[in-house]
Amino acid sequence: MKQRRLRWNPSGLRDWAKPSALRGLSRPGLLRSRRAQRRLVQAAMIASVIGLAPATWMHLVADSRVTTVAEVPRQDVAVVFGAGLWKGKPTKYLAHRLDTAAELYRGGKVRVVLVTGDNGRVEYDEPDAMRTYLTERGVPDARIVSDYAGFDTWDSCVRAKKIFGVDRAVLVTQDFHIHRAVTLCRSAGVESYGIGVTEPQDSTWYYGGVREVLAAGKAALDAAFEPDPRYLGAKEKGIQEALVASGE
Repeated sequence: MKQRRLRWNPSGLRDWAKPSALRGLSRPGLLRSRRAQRRLVQAAMIASVIGLAPATWMHLVADSRVTTVAEVPRQDVAVVFGAGLWKGKPTKYLAHRLDTAAELYRGGKVRVVLVTGDNGRVEYDEPDAMRTYLTERGVPDARIVSDYAGFDTWDSCVRAKKIFGVDRAVLVTQDFHIHRAVTLCRSAGVESYGIGVTEPQDSTWYYGGVREVLAAGKAALDAAFEPDPRYLGAKEKGIQEALVASGE
């Protein structure tokens, strides 16, 4: 039987060897595709740099001001930022902030505690819940002052300065939030040191860290344009009266 001979076809082999996604794509088309990919990567890198710039700026501004309970310089006022309620009581994260503030007071590091949070609804009162928690842990009621319109970090910082007359303070919040708090309070005119409360790195902690990256952009705008808080109101003498009552 006569065997059939196979013919060598280099052109056909080359066509077969090309990835299916590139078959029929001319060299100019391939170059355009690669250029488009490079531009996409470059755009992503630029967007990342721009997105992270505000967070980097906050860390540079605040790093030297973040310290510990043992090392923080003595100040008249500690400011504790709200962090939510659960069934009318402070959440775990807020409780840890308040524990740190109580430790500052008992250790003689501060004389007065300003609790600032959300009381935008009748059924939701962060400052009163924070006050109750502190008094149960040995901080006299007369040494606690409540800010009922601390709807966000910028509002709390501006109101501490303009409404309560706070010029210097120790700020107490979680470690992922403390750089933003110090930066914004300094921008608002409050010379601040910060104590970042450490937490286990659970889902809530990671959520807080991601949220801070997103919130950094708003913080940069707040520092640049210095908008008025949602509610400013009249000046209050609570801090001054509490300091006088401390007798020091």
